Amino acid sequence: MSLKQIVAIALVDSLQHPTRLLAARRNRPAALAGLWEFPGGKVESGEDPVEAVRREIREELGIEITLGDEIYGPLEQGWALNERAAMRVWFATIASGTPRPLDGHDQLRWLELGAEPWQAVPWIPADEPIVQACVADAKAPVGP
Repeated sequence: MSLKQIVAIALVDSLQHPTRLLAARRNRPAALAGLWEFPGGKVESGEDPVEAVRREIREELGIEITLGDEIYGPLEQGWALNERAAMRVWFATIASGTPRPLDGHDQLRWLELGAEPWQAVPWIPADEPIVQACVADAKAPVGP
């Protein structure tokens, strides 16, 4: 059985030397309302994952993005969200616009990467290991 593909971004203030990460608070469905996550969504049938993540971010945050490296998960499809879905996540920065909670979220918050952002807000449980990987990747040396 193949997993439903979800795509998301770890929106940071810089791809070279990130210090902050944007978290988005869900306002639906009821089971996830009030929990924080990476912005993103479903890949539509026939859609390329990179096209999907750009579309989802325009719909959810109203911005255009510059994609950075993928934050690879343990599965071929990325990170397990549940028994039916997996998520691919990329670092990204804002190319144009100002992020606003347009669809599926009621609040955005910049979190300091050096201050254990997985403890700063109540994350959706499936996103917690991705936050920790994001912090580890952000602290890794970039380039030569």
